[in-house]
Amino acid sequence: MTATEFEELLTPAEVARLFRVDPKTVAKWARTGRLTSVKTLGGHRRYRESEVRRLLGYR
Repeated sequence: MTATEFEELLTPAEVARLFRVDPKTVAKWARTGRLTSVKTLGGHRRYRESEVRRLLGYR
């Protein structure tokens, strides 16, 4: 197992709140490749916290 398998995942609503945008904007970013998403077994999208923090300028 790698470290990325245990990485914290964020919901679209959590990502939207961090960027102060609508959750539909987050979905659009995922569709266009601006943000990478992971699909859960139930078909829901989740986003890697490390990628979101990098995009926000956090280290």
